[in-house]
Amino acid sequence: MSAAPPDQEPPSPNDPMTAAARQAAERAETGARTPEPSLGARLGQIGILGWTIVVPTLLALLLGRWLDRIFSSGVFFSALLIMIGAGIGFWSAWKWMHRP
Repeated sequence: MSAAPPDQEPPSPNDPMTAAARQAAERAETGARTPEPSLGARLGQIGILGWTIVVPTLLALLLGRWLDRIFSSGVFFSALLIMIGAGIGFWSAWKWMHRP
């Protein structure tokens, strides 16, 4: 490493520019060690998320249609349970996306 010119002081360790440069170098090093997932891996993640939402919604709809037939209630249970199933699916997808 070369010394600073005589008319300049070396940068302070608390200098924001030095901290930003150090952080950028650390990010570049981390990126080189752990590359981005492939396109296939990303598509797989999207597929898993889609099924995570769709399966509980469809199961709830199936249960709702069955209850509507038993109680002759039109679409009361179907409408209620499809919303509950979608809520469970979205919550499950959210938890999967934010897992450690």
